[in-house]
Amino acid sequence: MTKFLRKTLTAAAIAAALAAGSAGAADSKAAAKPVAHPAPAAAAAPAVDKAAIDAKFKGNKKAEYSYMVGMDVGRGLSSIKDDIDIKVVIQALEATLKGEKTTLTDAEALSVRGDFMEKLRGEQMAKMKVEAEKNQKEGDDFLAKNKTKKGVKVTASGLQYEVIKQGSGPKPVKTDSVTVNYVGTKIDGTEFDSSIKRGQPAKFPLANVIPGWTEGLQLMPVGSEYKFFIPAKLAYGEHGPPQIGPDATLIFDVTLISIDKPEAAKPAVPAEPKKN
Repeated sequence: MTKFLRKTLTAAAIAAALAAGSAGAADSKAAAKPVAHPAPAAAAAPAVDKAAIDAKFKGNKKAEYSYMVGMDVGRGLSSIKDDIDIKVVIQALEATLKGEKTTLTDAEALSVRGDFMEKLRGEQMAKMKVEAEKNQKEGDDFLAKNKTKKGVKVTASGLQYEVIKQGSGPKPVKTDSVTVNYVGTKIDGTEFDSSIKRGQPAKFPLANVIPGWTEGLQLMPVGSEYKFFIPAKLAYGEHGPPQIGPDATLIFDVTLISIDKPEAAKPAVPAEPKKN
């Protein structure tokens, strides 16, 4: 079935390729992620009544398999449904599966694929540009108002922060690793990440996170809780992941739990002389 889907889901493959391209751009900024998240546990498959399935298709296994493949194909094509004519898709599927002569040659299909990918890429870039401009303006307006609030401080870089609780421990430096709990939200209040909900504090090198975190955490004594208001230029910029978006201003509630100093290099131990 995998081979079948690879051959017939050309349009879905195009959409996936574009999504991979966007992910690649975000991955180029991988070092700017606030934390490295643990992989989510695989969800358990829901219980299924096999008898109910057989009843729906009167025991016709071929029909069951066919319907399942159709659902997969439909989901794969959903992102480009407005750009294709499903009747023409079916015509091409039937001709290809029957081994009949197709309206397009392989070379022509390759050319059409290139045109289609370019069209989708252009639409995606235009959409991201509009979203980025909207996010940037909303972020600028928010920060301009926020900096006038009592208790909010602004650094030379433009980072804004508020001390919720001041700890009494040491402050980290850029070469340290730290352990923190945090909640990340967008300026509209939408939560996009939380170490607390994962039930596990985050530990990471301070030099390997977004600039707003690298700067802000160095202001915090251990035991402190700060709220960071991070401009897009100190966050992900145009490479914001899908749940955040491009050029978004972010808010983080951060508690600094501990500082993890790098281990000092151990002195070399001279080898014992060989005995004669």
